[in-house]
Amino acid sequence: MVRHLSTLAPNEGYTLCGLPGVKFMRTNRTSVRAPVLYEPCIVIVCQGHKRGWLGDSSFDYHAQQFLVLSVPLPFEGETVRASEAEPMLAISIGIDLQMAAELALAVDQARPQAEAPAAPRGIMASPLDDALGDAVLRLLEALNSPLETQLLAPAIRREILFRVLTGDQGGALRAALAHQSQFGKIGKALRRIHAHYHTAIDVATLAGEAGMSVAAFHASFKAVTMTSPIQYLKTTRLHKARLLMVQDGLSAAGASGRVGYESTSQFSREFKRFFGRTPLEEARQMRSLLAQSPGAQPGRYVSAQ
Repeated sequence: MVRHLSTLAPNEGYTLCGLPGVKFMRTNRTSVRAPVLYEPCIVIVCQGHKRGWLGDSSFDYHAQQFLVLSVPLPFEGETVRASEAEPMLAISIGIDLQMAAELALAVDQARPQAEAPAAPRGIMASPLDDALGDAVLRLLEALNSPLETQLLAPAIRREILFRVLTGDQGGALRAALAHQSQFGKIGKALRRIHAHYHTAIDVATLAGEAGMSVAAFHASFKAVTMTSPIQYLKTTRLHKARLLMVQDGLSAAGASGRVGYESTSQFSREFKRFFGRTPLEEARQMRSLLAQSPGAQPGRYVSAQ
């Protein structure tokens, strides 16, 4: 896996490939704890060591482990072990929710659960078993060839999703897809926030759509994300604005308006409080880093979907 990823991900950050939703990740140096934002995805680490924090809980994921985000989550992460000689290398596979729902239904019909699953979590790391590891290796091999990327890789990606659904983390992913479960209702609310973060969203509306009281919605939301709905929306807007400034060259005023802020000064204050730098300082820093690695995508800031 490491050999294939070293070739497929020659530059730091994210490198796109011919299979939509799949990205390669490379980091040549350790990094300090910083905010990140991932869409629902499967991240398989082939070399190196990363650590993440969600609320007060931390989790490690390193070589021969995979991370599953069953719902879109902003959290904090750092690269613990990486160097020029041995970079952190990983592959990110976005979760196609329609495909996941179809597979989950087929799996549950063919293999009814004998016992109730553990309480689902929005993010979790697990060891990479032989079956999943073999599928990931075959996907990397296929992605080296444009023809195999087109004809073979989509089926292997589906197999990887099947392996996850039938493994230790399958319960959380199925729960996120099931609208009738509490976890599924929160997952639906999170996806709504990510799709409409630039519009006016109030907690009462989200709670009503989930069929919960405002108090119950708050409690369920915090159990999944370790934060409140309003703070989650604010965090999502700040991440999206930073992406617009770094990738699309928007000014702070332009980005703040695009993501739903009415006051640029309020946006700038909250941005600096959250990221530790002003919007202008952050955009300059990221463009400088990207200029040092031509062709790379800004790995700290793009979502994994």
